[in-house]
Amino acid sequence: MRNKTSYKQDIELLKTLIEIPSFSKAENETCDVIQKWLGSFRVKTNRHLNNVWAFNKHYDESKPTILLNSHHDTVRPNKNYTLNPFEAIEENGKLFGLGSNDAGGCLVSLLAVFVHFYKKKDMKYNLLIAATAEEEISGPYGIASILDQLPEIEFALVGEPTGMEMAIAEKGLLVIDGYAIGTAGHAAHENTENAIYSALKDIDWIRNYDFPLVSNSLGKVKASVTQIDAGEQHNVVPALCHFVIDVRVNDCYSNLEVFRILDRHVGSKLEARSFRLTSSSISVDHKFVKAGIKLGRTTYGSGTISDQALLKCPSLKMGPGDSTRSHISDEFIDVKEIKEGIKIYVQLLNEII
Repeated sequence: MRNKTSYKQDIELLKTLIEIPSFSKAENETCDVIQKWLGSFRVKTNRHLNNVWAFNKHYDESKPTILLNSHHDTVRPNKNYTLNPFEAIEENGKLFGLGSNDAGGCLVSLLAVFVHFYKKKDMKYNLLIAATAEEEISGPYGIASILDQLPEIEFALVGEPTGMEMAIAEKGLLVIDGYAIGTAGHAAHENTENAIYSALKDIDWIRNYDFPLVSNSLGKVKASVTQIDAGEQHNVVPALCHFVIDVRVNDCYSNLEVFRILDRHVGSKLEARSFRLTSSSISVDHKFVKAGIKLGRTTYGSGTISDQALLKCPSLKMGPGDSTRSHISDEFIDVKEIKEGIKIYVQLLNEII
């Protein structure tokens, strides 16, 4: 059974993690802390790069496995912080610090839940905890780098701040570089083709185009031009204009299908950075989803991307905290959200394991 001491240990772990910079690709110190923390409960851990994972004490390879996963990397703090992003400040029930909400609260909650069930005998499922790296950049050395070292996973619970509601679908992410080609020349002359103007035609089309297929759970595909750069001097018409398209793909299309539609309608040269971050979903009839609904949890479709996109098994995104606080200045999570999150996680797992 969990008690006040247990919750205090969980919050202290989160405070420790906040105070160690763990930007994507540089999470080695937080990985050390997580590994040591699990070791304090006599949990045998495995590690690859900055990813650490462990199985329940009575692991049985004949049983199906549930993955509990969240990440310990963070984005870099923005310039509008008024507090020290690397100082864990607890005030009026809130815990401030970079990564507190995204996704430190989720991570320590899942770690606490894993330890809670670690020694339990005669479970119907194995439990596998994985604290992974590079989630914020969808990097190759995060969860993608350890999947081939893990057993077959029947179901995954991915910890991201959802207010402990159940994200049963998640949009995919497609990032595209666009290159509009023009003809360089003096700005005073007429015999030029301005690459910026060519790019603007394409950007305007992208802004106004609606993909016809709309998902019941994820809504429309959303394409946004988020970056643009061209030109070096005020009196030189640029021959090249580069822009970036961020596309959030629903489950009605594959990433490749969306790319081909865009490529067919614009004049600029398009290059996709990757097609691997696909949309994902889980049936409302899945036993975990049913258990959540039984406990009063609601379901929804999420527009934000997570490591769920890299998993090839049914998965659900759920965790304490609020997605709108992710990456903001003076990021925080309520301590009571963590306690409530752990309680709900335990109740849900008790329903099925």
